[in-house]
Amino acid sequence: MSLKWIDTLDIAIELSEKYPDVDPTSIRFTDLYTWVLELEEFDDDPKHCGEKILEAIQAAWIDEMD
Repeated sequence: MSLKWIDTLDIAIELSEKYPDVDPTSIRFTDLYTWVLELEEFDDDPKHCGEKILEAIQAAWIDEMD
C-alpha cells in the first residue's frame, strides 16, 4: 500500500507510530512535511502538498493521541 497526500488519517497513524514521543500540537509544518516525505509507505508528488493538507494530517494525528 502506498500513501498519498489525501490519506491524512493513515499518514497520521504512521507518524504517531514512528514518532511516539512527539506532541503533534507543537510540530512545525516544515518538519511535518519532511517527516511525511520520509515515511517508507509514502509515494506522492511533494509539490501536491499545501497548508490545508498538513493541517488535516496534524488534526488526525492529534485525534490519534486521544
